[in-house]
Amino acid sequence: MSKWGLFVGGVLLAGIAVIGWQALQPAPTPQGHSMVPPDTSDIAIGDPIEVVQLPATLSSDATIGKRAFDINCAPCHGANAAGQNGVAPPLVHKIYEPGHHSDESFQSAAKNGVRAHHWQFGNMPPVPGLTRADVKFIAQYVRELQRENGIN
Repeated sequence: MSKWGLFVGGVLLAGIAVIGWQALQPAPTPQGHSMVPPDTSDIAIGDPIEVVQLPATLSSDATIGKRAFDINCAPCHGANAAGQNGVAPPLVHKIYEPGHHSDESFQSAAKNGVRAHHWQFGNMPPVPGLTRADVKFIAQYVRELQRENGIN
C-alpha cells in the first residue's frame, strides 16, 4: 500500500473515531433557564400564576413603566406581571429573562403581537397606542420586578 493510501485511510479512521466519540457523549443540559411553563391546573382561571415580590422602590423610569403597564398590560398579564391563569402568562418568569427575551422582544410584542410559543393562552394581539418610549419604560418596570424575584 502506498504512503498516500495509508494517509487517506488514517484520516478516514480518525474521522470515524471522532464521529463515534461525539455520538456517545451525553446530550448537553440547558443552563440558566427553563423554557417549560409551570403546571397551572390547580390555579383558578383568572388567578395569578406567580407570586411576585415587589421591590422596596422603583427607579423613576420603572415608575413611569408601571403606570403604562397597569393601563395597557395588567388587564391580561395581571397585577405586577404575575400573569392570569387562562388569560396571559406572567412576565415575572424565567422564560422572560433578559437572555431569552430581550427588551426588543417587548417592543416587537407590543407593536406586532406574538404568536403563542411558550404558553397555551393563544396569540397576543398588538397593543395599539404604545410608543417605543412607553414600551421601554414598561420593560424597565418588568426587569426591576424580575430582578427582585431572582430573574436576571
